[in-house]
Amino acid sequence: MRRVRLALAFAASALAIAAHAQGEWPQRPVRIVVPFAAGSSPDILARIVNDKLAARIGQPLVVDNKPGAGGNSGTDQASKSAPDGQTFLLSVNAPLVYNTILYKNLPYDPFKDLVPVSLAATTPNVCAVSNSMNVDSVRGWLAAMKQNPGRFNFASTGNGSISHLGVELVKLKTHSFAVHIPYASSGQAVTALVQGDVQYACLPPVTVMPQVRAGRLKALAVTSAERSALLPELPTLRESGLPDIQAVPWFAYMAPRGTPDAIVQRMSREIAAVLQDPETQKRLQTAYFDPVGSTPEALAKFMQEERTRWKPVIERAGLKPDN
Repeated sequence: MRRVRLALAFAASALAIAAHAQGEWPQRPVRIVVPFAAGSSPDILARIVNDKLAARIGQPLVVDNKPGAGGNSGTDQASKSAPDGQTFLLSVNAPLVYNTILYKNLPYDPFKDLVPVSLAATTPNVCAVSNSMNVDSVRGWLAAMKQNPGRFNFASTGNGSISHLGVELVKLKTHSFAVHIPYASSGQAVTALVQGDVQYACLPPVTVMPQVRAGRLKALAVTSAERSALLPELPTLRESGLPDIQAVPWFAYMAPRGTPDAIVQRMSREIAAVLQDPETQKRLQTAYFDPVGSTPEALAKFMQEERTRWKPVIERAGLKPDN
């Protein structure tokens, strides 16, 4: 009986210590792993949110860029970090959902090794063409692809990224062909497009639109279901004759599995509060982000829905990691 009492006393003490530690969280700077290069869309989003989030949690937030393998490398590193509330991940569609379908041997399982925190934002990809293509509409772009099979290359932010899958869906629906060239970030992909190394791409507007405004690229359409309030002048692919095309990038905060739920819930609430801040919203919208903010439970449901929606598309297109 004495042993039982001692065990219970020890357990109660451990719980009290854990509760005290969580109540004082965070006690040092918090790391936000971004599995893409500096200047990429998730990197820009993280830095905008960090400005207000640091004040709310009482500690600095440090962006730790871990690019590589289309986001898989940094996402894997974050999933294997200590679950002490000092490391979070801000990642995107492919490493969090699509690559579980594309890759047979991912070094991590986002549905088992990570826990959802908050769906932070979405943004409509912009389909843009090199000036060398000499087209000014989606119809002209599709006609050029059909008339010149194999002549054109398209850029993406990595195998399995929404910038890859969106174009593969266009190719599937239009029976056209082009060579996929993956890049490590949207910035590199846009540079390749401007230089003429590739002829078209559907990429985040934060990197595409400055080049469009400068006259170096031609923007044709957005990949969202409806016209974007951020880019009202651009039609959707649906309006342009491709009714079944919708491919929207999204950005989500995650934590290593085992991170105390109290910390996850608080981080989720603080992120949502920052995303509702008018000044932050203005900065995000200037960078073409639609702020969201969600509960961990809502993000978990959303991720499952995304996997259900894209699994048949990926399998029907016969996509592989090296496509």
